[in-house]
Amino acid sequence: MTARARFLLLASAAVMTLSACNRDREPAADGAAPAAPGAAVTPAEAAAPLIFSEKTAFASVSLKLPEAIKAQPDLHAKVYAQEVAHLREFAEGAQADNTEAGAPNVAYEQSVELAAVHETGKLMSLKRTAFEFTGGAHPNTVTTGVLWDKALKRQIGWADVFTKGADFSALDRALCAAINTARRTRMPDAEPVALGGKMWACPRAAETPFVLAPSTTGGKAGGLIFLIGPYQVGPYAEGPYEVAVPLSAFQSLLAPAYADEFAGGPAKAP
Repeated sequence: MTARARFLLLASAAVMTLSACNRDREPAADGAAPAAPGAAVTPAEAAAPLIFSEKTAFASVSLKLPEAIKAQPDLHAKVYAQEVAHLREFAEGAQADNTEAGAPNVAYEQSVELAAVHETGKLMSLKRTAFEFTGGAHPNTVTTGVLWDKALKRQIGWADVFTKGADFSALDRALCAAINTARRTRMPDAEPVALGGKMWACPRAAETPFVLAPSTTGGKAGGLIFLIGPYQVGPYAEGPYEVAVPLSAFQSLLAPAYADEFAGGPAKAP
């Protein structure tokens, strides 16, 4: 498996498995004594630091978590354990790649950072950015979202937030229009992209990572911010986009369990 393929696989797995029950054990933080053999360790008890880093002759890996995640110890523990496991697997892969090459190679690098984006009464929204360099023409970055139900203590996703079987065609068009607006702002002469385009195309909303947009109404989400990676709607040099779609574009599609978490419209950045 190539380093690029391994990176994409790990980046996807790190987000999709946050809701799974994880019993991996990391060393206790702050010098706490380890649990007695055979003793059950809850995710909260296994919570770890906000920063991790390791460096070998073959790879440098690091993790940075936001201070806000401490308020959700189960999420903190799961994210830390899973991200550290994936980073160490990447480092092992770097050593394997170097060995297969049969000659000294450039040291690989992977860093993962989670940033707190917005919270409502029920939900915590985080943005996960994974950077990788394996000696190619340029580094690669994958940005995804993590949405955590604070009461249920589990990760949720698109299928939870939206009504099952809903028609997302209008939301797809709204996202595409927002992407084209963002591209014209960055590059006034950019050719517009469309759903189903040949060279570059607008992604479907349900297939695009997102985070909650802060709202003009306190304690609510005013929309969704979709995370568009390099190469998706234009050449790599064009860079990524973070495109806000207002609540008005999808309010009728929300599942009853989370509809009350949305109100108002996206707040402008200060």
